[in-house]
Amino acid sequence: MSQPRFPWWKGERGEWWVAGQAALIAALALAPTAWSWTAPARDLWRGLGGLLILAGLGFVARAVIELGPNLTAFPRPRRNGFLVQTGIYAQARHPIYGGLIITAFGWSLWRGSGLHVGLAAALAVYVITKARREEAFLAARFPEYEAYRTRTKRLIPRVF
Repeated sequence: MSQPRFPWWKGERGEWWVAGQAALIAALALAPTAWSWTAPARDLWRGLGGLLILAGLGFVARAVIELGPNLTAFPRPRRNGFLVQTGIYAQARHPIYGGLIITAFGWSLWRGSGLHVGLAAALAVYVITKARREEAFLAARFPEYEAYRTRTKRLIPRVF
């Protein structure tokens, strides 16, 4: 059975959440940079940023692969989907969002500007809020979600 087709402007699957997230990611990626650090501090921060980018993207890639056919950008789960509680999802309920936040802060360090840090923080607040909305949909759809929520961190294993 396929996902019902809602008019996108009603946002019944969470289209507006996805649009807001995309806008913040685009702003973060395209914001201008004015380096405030000089070498060697700049090189240290860029190195740390690069490591965070790689770690965050690796986290996202693993989560996407393990989510498989349940993957959707929308907060509302797929109609024919199931609750994934294994692999990385045994350690974090929203590892894609966690990886996105790690990547965003890595990018901020790589770019070296306060504007990027502010945009990464705004993205973090946004996806945490989106995750809360998604959890309401998941709890309504899957009776076992409450038990899963109590034993699993939200975004980053053993951290948050």
